[in-house]
Amino acid sequence: MLISLCGCGQDAANGEAGTTAPAAANSASAENSAAETAAADGNSFIITLYPKYAPITCENFEKLVTDGFYDGLTFHRVVDDFMAQGGDPEGTGMGGSDKTIKGEFSNNGVKNDLSHKRGVISMARNGYDMDSASSQFFICYTDCSQWLDGDYAAFGEVTEGMEVVDDFLKVERVVGSDGAQSSPTTPIVMDKVVMIEDDADGNPRVQVTMQDFLPKG
Repeated sequence: MLISLCGCGQDAANGEAGTTAPAAANSASAENSAAETAAADGNSFIITLYPKYAPITCENFEKLVTDGFYDGLTFHRVVDDFMAQGGDPEGTGMGGSDKTIKGEFSNNGVKNDLSHKRGVISMARNGYDMDSASSQFFICYTDCSQWLDGDYAAFGEVTEGMEVVDDFLKVERVVGSDGAQSSPTTPIVMDKVVMIEDDADGNPRVQVTMQDFLPKG
């Protein structure tokens, strides 16, 4: 799944009620504690989801996270001044989950006012098939709203730890299938992706903890 690079200064293209609640609370508490530790170690970032803009997309993403789908997957495509793309079980940009969803963006008949600015997360999709998004997503490094708004389903943003995503750009890359210097030579792996406590406005949040991908020292 390729997001066009042309508009961003690039040359390339396309149980029991009484017993389960406490267990869930304990689990959430443990995950939040782990999230705080990971954040302190500087190897994680937090994505806040915005269902008010893209409810179908957020629901699909939350389910994949809850199912552990993203654990161990990579960011297979990292492009300077554009975005980092991941969530493909094949690690090539050609795979996805077993379900596709409706593209929630204006050119597909869905109002979505979340703009593709730095830190925003959006869904990748296949070419001209507007309803082909499944698991692959990308995080914007810069403002690409002029070229992506209306054609891709933005559904959240990195609200903590964007510097970790920026560090992906420090990994050596070779020319990928998109024709750009985009394919990391060292795998950029999501070690653990979990739901954590909602933000103050009730928006779901996701903690992404990365495996080490930068050289030590």
